[in-house]
Amino acid sequence: MDHREYFYRRLHSLLGVIPIGIFVVQHLVVNHFAVYGEESFNKAANFMANLPFVLALETFVIYLPILFHAILGVYIVFVTRNNPKSYGYFRNWMFLLQRVTGIITLIFIAWHVWETRIQIGLGNEELNYSLMENILTNPVMFWFYIVGIISTVFHLANGLWSFAVTWGIAQSPRSQQIVTYLTVLVFLVVSYIGVRTIIQFGLGV
Repeated sequence: MDHREYFYRRLHSLLGVIPIGIFVVQHLVVNHFAVYGEESFNKAANFMANLPFVLALETFVIYLPILFHAILGVYIVFVTRNNPKSYGYFRNWMFLLQRVTGIITLIFIAWHVWETRIQIGLGNEELNYSLMENILTNPVMFWFYIVGIISTVFHLANGLWSFAVTWGIAQSPRSQQIVTYLTVLVFLVVSYIGVRTIIQFGLGV
């Protein structure tokens, strides 16, 4: 790997955590206000929509980093292979799932942005509880969102492990094992937050 590709891959890893990972968690937590009722969700969504310089924040903190991460991620999916000689059975499976969930996540995010940002802008609709309820009471969209959220959170949680190794935070086998446990916890907690929200919108419980 030449120096340029090495730099791009490290930047890819960094952007997956900061700012993309932070945004994903924040987005799911804000959406989780739906569990406390329609008014709570609408207030939280309205607060986020009316932040100062929201368009600049979305462009430079969310969309451009996601675009770079996605383009390089697709490249990595097609040029890398599992490495059973250097990594064990478990890590090779995690690497495979990381690539698979990366593609699912890309499709999910693209559709979600189209459905909740672009279509709303074109139709002058408002992103509120009723809109999400209408989307997610459709059984196909309900399960699409369940799979999309679980894939996204897995991709983030497993990416945290790669980030810790890539950036020298976890080098020893013991430290990597500890990071594995922490990322499993992140996956379980954040997945619950996201899935619980979808159940609220889709099933009303």
